[in-house]
Amino acid sequence: MATSRRGLLIGGAVVALGTIGYLNAPHARPHRPRKAGELDYPGAQWVAAAGANWRMADRPDDYRVDRVVVHVVQGSFGSALRAFQDPGHKAAAHYVVRKDGHVAQTVRELDVAFHAGNREYNERSVGIEHEGFVDEASSFTDAMYASSARLTAAICARYRIAVDRRHIIGHVEVPGTDHTDPGPHWDWARYIKLVGAAGPA
Repeated sequence: MATSRRGLLIGGAVVALGTIGYLNAPHARPHRPRKAGELDYPGAQWVAAAGANWRMADRPDDYRVDRVVVHVVQGSFGSALRAFQDPGHKAAAHYVVRKDGHVAQTVRELDVAFHAGNREYNERSVGIEHEGFVDEASSFTDAMYASSARLTAAICARYRIAVDRRHIIGHVEVPGTDHTDPGPHWDWARYIKLVGAAGPA
């Protein structure tokens, strides 16, 4: 059967649109140059997560960043870093905060860390782990709150994220997750106040 000129034009347009869509897809863009050990948060310790626990991206160009997700390790600072360096773990957060306030960065903010258990939230958020246990109030020290709040304030300023409970959330609030962190002892009112105070005037 003969193909009409209209059919060819429509078919060609569909192919062209599909090609444009592919070229504009996040995975099709060349990634920004990277330097080994480069930090997004000055003063952090760089401890690279295994490549299986995150994927390369160019946020916020390909995915808008509009959330910070607060986690609790259910273990020590060291155990979190070891887990994130293990390719079999299949998860990592961008940062880990120790009880004394020390911060490690394990994944660049440009990239998508597998921390939230929800692909959309992984793509749109920065994840911060905190040393400790959800059922131990003593896990959450003054130094940890202050340091984590400064980190979150810097992230919020960088991506123009509102400092409120809609945009700074716990892992438990991520849709589809079965996690309970940061748990009942995490003082949200205190934390949001500290983040606000640490942000730009």
